Amino acid sequence: MGHFWQMIEAGPGNALRLWANSVPNNGIIRYLDFFNSERIAVVSPAALADVLVHKCYDFEKPPQLRKGISRILGLGLFLAEGEVHKLQRKHLMPAFAYRHVKNLYPMFWEQSRALVAAILASNVDAGVSMCIEVNEWASRATLDIIGLGGFGQSFDAIQDPNNEISRTYRSIFAPGRTGQILGILGFLMPQWLVRRLPLLRNDKMKRSADLIRSFCRSSINTKREKPKVDPEGKLDILTVAMNSGLFSDEELIDQMMTFLAAGHETTASALTWAIYLLAKHPDIQNRLRHEVRSLLPDPLGDPSYTVAAETIERMPYLNAVCQEVLRLFPPVAVTIRVTVRDTSICGQPIPQGTTVMIPPWAVNGSTELWGPDAEEFRPDRWLRSAKDPTAEHKSSNYNFLTFLHGPRSCIGQSFAMGEFSCLLAAWVSAFGTELQDPEFIPILKGGITAKPAGGLHVRVSCWQHV
Repeated sequence: MGHFWQMIEAGPGNALRLWANSVPNNGIIRYLDFFNSERIAVVSPAALADVLVHKCYDFEKPPQLRKGISRILGLGLFLAEGEVHKLQRKHLMPAFAYRHVKNLYPMFWEQSRALVAAILASNVDAGVSMCIEVNEWASRATLDIIGLGGFGQSFDAIQDPNNEISRTYRSIFAPGRTGQILGILGFLMPQWLVRRLPLLRNDKMKRSADLIRSFCRSSINTKREKPKVDPEGKLDILTVAMNSGLFSDEELIDQMMTFLAAGHETTASALTWAIYLLAKHPDIQNRLRHEVRSLLPDPLGDPSYTVAAETIERMPYLNAVCQEVLRLFPPVAVTIRVTVRDTSICGQPIPQGTTVMIPPWAVNGSTELWGPDAEEFRPDRWLRSAKDPTAEHKSSNYNFLTFLHGPRSCIGQSFAMGEFSCLLAAWVSAFGTELQDPEFIPILKGGITAKPAGGLHVRVSCWQHV
């Protein structure tokens, strides 16, 4: 069984982080997976440069993975390869240009305000403090944000916990033991056979995929009835994709499914880990609250006040906290590739068909790349200040892999950073947060994104009482 059970018990991200920090290596770590199948993990800047930039199209997502997750993510940009990927990315890039994303910040703030107000309203009888589960609230907020920014429509998930699309995604991203076993089987036998196993999970996944595709098809038809050009130049992702003329209706559905799933679940994971870390470090939470309250309006106050991108960008400590959260807990712990031709990494020949792991969780926590305190939560490492002579900056583009790098880097990075910053700022301004169980140690939950198994339960106090 090789190292398979170590990966299962610790989680692939944690196992690879441990090995990267304890096993002598030249940037490539070889290990054995199920049935002693060989895999390699790349953990040095030079090795990552070869895989992500210099020879990136020598490495593709495995066919089993693409077939396994395509019914939920769609065969959109995330799963496209080669020339198809290059063309799709080129035509979708205008929707993610900074000049467009900066116009979305008022919407990011409005939805952030809606989130903290809804949390308060849902616990109106709880008194000064209340106990909540963070990840569900985070997922509902980010789903509304990607709905508005991606497709020009709100799901109203923040206000309605029983929203059908929201409930469907919560079910998808809570696979349970059966879902995990099916995920492993997908690498051992044909996907068509795995999907036909008479299991309730398979039935739920099919119904969920059908529901999401039906919603996307309806959204496309509705969009066609509206003007193609917004007078204020606010183009959402779907409009840009439709105006390109590149995609058929089924391909548009695939793109919508990609951005719906990946675009909300990753940021929800980031916000969940941010709340966990701030609850563990009240001094950092208080310092961040001071900066936020000094520059931003009260999220529970006058709704006529809004927030611009320029204001968020003038908040160095907020940016530092967000970056440090994403460094320590990248939403996607590990991503997988397979070589489609004979190639090399750092001069080492790598034959066709080799499985290659790219582990943001390990690289972001590497003591060689980040120093002996790599696994500590220290936002000051992102600040350059005379008062902090120990402040560190990345010495390489490949030290921080949360959004990957190169032609396959996350197209929505600026969108994600904007919404994450606004959501966290509103939360820390509105609430003081502590763990419901002070001894809580999160166990990493496997799946498309990395988050605490069983959720994150915290006690929040309204800001007037902080």
